[in-house]
Amino acid sequence: MSAALTKLDRPQTFFLAKVAEEAERWDDSVAYLKSIVAMGAQLSSEERNLVSVAYKNKTGTLRNSWRAVDVLEKREAQGSRTSRRLTLMRKARGDIERELERACQDVLNLISAHLLPAASPGEERVFYHKMQGDYYRYLYEFAPVKERERYGTLSLEAYKTAYKHALGTLEPWHPTRLGLALNFAVYFRDVCASPIRACHLAKHAFDEAINALVKLPEDTYKDSLMILQLLRDDLILWSSEINQQDGTNNGEAA
Repeated sequence: MSAALTKLDRPQTFFLAKVAEEAERWDDSVAYLKSIVAMGAQLSSEERNLVSVAYKNKTGTLRNSWRAVDVLEKREAQGSRTSRRLTLMRKARGDIERELERACQDVLNLISAHLLPAASPGEERVFYHKMQGDYYRYLYEFAPVKERERYGTLSLEAYKTAYKHALGTLEPWHPTRLGLALNFAVYFRDVCASPIRACHLAKHAFDEAINALVKLPEDTYKDSLMILQLLRDDLILWSSEINQQDGTNNGEAA
């Protein structure tokens, strides 16, 4: 922590974290938030949400960069270009991977060492376990083959823990529970390559929330409906994939 940060109190530090967010300076926002975590005590809901936003945007930019370079590298490998260009692209991809791994491990260490031990049962604990599942899943996306199984397992364990806790403490319409269901379903689709399992989980969460909408508080209405829309969109997409697979299998059988 820099000397300048140690002179700021919690409200001042959070204010600067918000300013950094508005300016989309995610490294700065993360630094201010880590300073707040170091002050001790539980994070407020607003502080917790900003931690999620800051790390999501920081890693999101790197994930997009990795995908772009990965596509270019594969295109280069298929062409008749020089091996020198391919080597340079692999170096660029490796640089992004190392930076992305550091960012993911940074937030995972923050969660396990500070945030989860201080978390209260209920939404807060679900929130942090969900984040663990998310960032292990991000590591899985670009990890070497020998590491992918480990990250996939760690992601699954975190999502399972979060989901079990959510079922016992949060209402079906709760945005944190719905967001967890959405990301857990994405895990089944992307990591397990199982749109069937993804659809099953997403549909269960969607149907339970719809049946309980009469109890939906006004202050969570907008967030809950937004995630329900995302669940419905993914259900349509994944159902289409399942139908295509069934059609292919039937064609092969014929």
